[in-house]
Amino acid sequence: MIEKLLEYDTELFLFLNNLGSEPWDNLWLIITNKLTFIPLYALLLFLLYRKYGLKSLLVFVVVVALMITFTDQITNVFKRGFQRPRPCGEANLIDQMRFIAVRCGKYGFFSGHSSNSMAAAVFAGLMLKHYYKYLIFILLFWSVVVAYSRIYVGVHYPLDIVCGLTFGAIAGFLFYILGKYLLKRFISS
Repeated sequence: MIEKLLEYDTELFLFLNNLGSEPWDNLWLIITNKLTFIPLYALLLFLLYRKYGLKSLLVFVVVVALMITFTDQITNVFKRGFQRPRPCGEANLIDQMRFIAVRCGKYGFFSGHSSNSMAAAVFAGLMLKHYYKYLIFILLFWSVVVAYSRIYVGVHYPLDIVCGLTFGAIAGFLFYILGKYLLKRFISS
């Protein structure tokens, strides 16, 4: 059953990856770059500061740093544990796919980009939901676009992406709960 699932995953990867075309490659390389969204993160921190104040912002910065470290490290544990090669590292796929990423990396299950972007989206979206009703939907859409970029550039299978998004959503929610607890415990009292 696992073999069949991985076979379907590879077929879906090849289909989605080959939807790409050269005129769009630079856009997707920009989207997949970790540094591209620093202005978005800065804006989210500013919105958190504006709605919650400076003391709360300091709590948010610590919680977000812990959250990203957590998602990154757990992602690495899974990558080393499962040791599933990335599609760009599979010799039998390289002639069938479009590989445009800067580098390939060794293992891909599951996607750190997907988990980090989804964790940030869920955390910020939930923290700001009372002030900006539709922000969470925009952030979730952004996270899915970032996740898809990993398929487009040829470094992750769809299953890597889905598991990364799922783990990121869970992590974002748990750190949202932690953030609310810390605000109530140390700021609101």
